[in-house]
Amino acid sequence: MEIAPFGLERWFGKYEHEADIMLAESGIRSLDASRFDLDPGKLGYVIPTDGDPEFRAAVADRYDRGRDEVAFTCGTQEANFLAFCSLMGGEDANGAGGQTASSSRGSGSHAVGGSTASSSRDSSSHAVVVTPTYQALHAVPDAMGEVSRVWLEPPEWELDVDAVADAIRPETGVVVLNNPNNPTGRYHPEETVQALYDLAEDADAHLLCDEVYRLLADDPIPPVASMGERGISTTSLTKAYGLAGLRFGWIAGPEDVVERAVRWKDYTTISPPIFGQHVARQALGEQEDAILEENRELAADHRDRVRAFVADHDLDWYDPVGVNGFVSIPDGFDDAREFCRGVVEEESVVLAPGDLFGYENYFRIGFGLPTAELEEGLERVSSFVDRRAE
Repeated sequence: MEIAPFGLERWFGKYEHEADIMLAESGIRSLDASRFDLDPGKLGYVIPTDGDPEFRAAVADRYDRGRDEVAFTCGTQEANFLAFCSLMGGEDANGAGGQTASSSRGSGSHAVGGSTASSSRDSSSHAVVVTPTYQALHAVPDAMGEVSRVWLEPPEWELDVDAVADAIRPETGVVVLNNPNNPTGRYHPEETVQALYDLAEDADAHLLCDEVYRLLADDPIPPVASMGERGISTTSLTKAYGLAGLRFGWIAGPEDVVERAVRWKDYTTISPPIFGQHVARQALGEQEDAILEENRELAADHRDRVRAFVADHDLDWYDPVGVNGFVSIPDGFDDAREFCRGVVEEESVVLAPGDLFGYENYFRIGFGLPTAELEEGLERVSSFVDRRAE
């Protein structure tokens, strides 16, 4: 099995540790550890692979599911990986994955990335992935089988349900959505997501939705795992709760899918972190309402600040839900890579070039960081843009 290099992580690895300001961060600012009880008792190793049964039952209630339909993971990244292993990691898919180079949308070109099918594919060897999105959501299934990508179009980034229907095949095992979307911040409405679920169900496939930003919305739609038997939700406490360091997330969905995911988990992290589970109980318990209220207020305030920056420089974006925006590059630059490289090299501020998501004339900006850092970062980017315009 081959997998494409993770472009965004390699970009961050090159620049973020030396730069002054990380203005491409995709989560809300981190909470101070002092607000939690940090003593889990013994830091023992023996913990159920899928997490504490009582705690899993409490999380499962959020999806109208039972405790065996939830497994705790080390963040959403592992939850998604295990879900793909469960859905596409059959005997035939394990060694047969092919790989093709990723395509770039640029300013509106139409291309569909995917790998060449092998004659030995099993019945769930194909995934339909709504993009742009976080690279792992298409690179991992592409390494295990074949992927068809349905592209959102600027400036509204509206999902064409008919295009998803056209992409589904008899061997499709999963339709993949990230909602709210990373990097655009587009929050697809409930009727659109329900339509995708119905398509997946009719095709005997599953709808997998990465919902890490869902609870930053003022009025969150129901999670996909609550829409029906074939709905799968993945999430964590990283993006909406400001607890990235816990590395605590979960997968919720049909029991057979979760059971297979747990079998794969025996070969990854074995069990969720006991410290993360201890703090997660508090964050999802008595502190949850306060945490989410604080974080939604911060996201709204920071969105206003970035909106003003976008308007001041005559740029375009779709007003996002969450803490990411996908912004058009200023005039005078060949592409986002040139723009973002100039910003980090001259102003020590990291942005994410849009070609990493398939759109070379956009860049991703994250506005969940502390307010002072956001203001300083925007001032530096403004100085760079104004200087280049002279």
